[in-house]
Amino acid sequence: MAGYEPGDRPTILSKQFLLTFGIGLVVILIFVAGILYLQRGAHVELKGAILKVRTMGMDDNSSLAVVDFRFANPSDVPFVVRSVDVSATGADKQNYTSTPVPEVDAKRIFEYYPILGPKFNASLITGDKIPGRRSEDRMIVARFEMPVAKLDARTNLKIRVEDVDGPVSELVEK
Repeated sequence: MAGYEPGDRPTILSKQFLLTFGIGLVVILIFVAGILYLQRGAHVELKGAILKVRTMGMDDNSSLAVVDFRFANPSDVPFVVRSVDVSATGADKQNYTSTPVPEVDAKRIFEYYPILGPKFNASLITGDKIPGRRSEDRMIVARFEMPVAKLDARTNLKIRVEDVDGPVSELVEK
């Protein structure tokens, strides 16, 4: 082989390879960034906060919690509610689940018990559709099988909202 010595390295080939490899890597990175940018609004999730919790005893062993909350759907996809659950963590660190009160009964509760104050917002119920890029104020009335004193001594309250397609969002009392 004329002109090639055993210690020589083919520098022209390696520079060309590195240049091609670098250009290919940049093209792939731009392509991946474009896909991520286009999909930024496709993640269905509710974000928000619990604004106010009003409690009332029904009898010695049950109570109601009226939870007003604000949430936003930051995605481009509508969030369709499959279920809404409310739970409370007691002072004893035990988790207590509740039974949601239907909207019809919630209206009657506010009429019959004016001590709860006005019903500011509509209840979030199964089948509600929250459009993408929208914020709303809603409420839920939940019945707990515990005395009102125990409910008032809770360490936190959590609203769990599940979408029909599976994603779950949680709003936690601070």
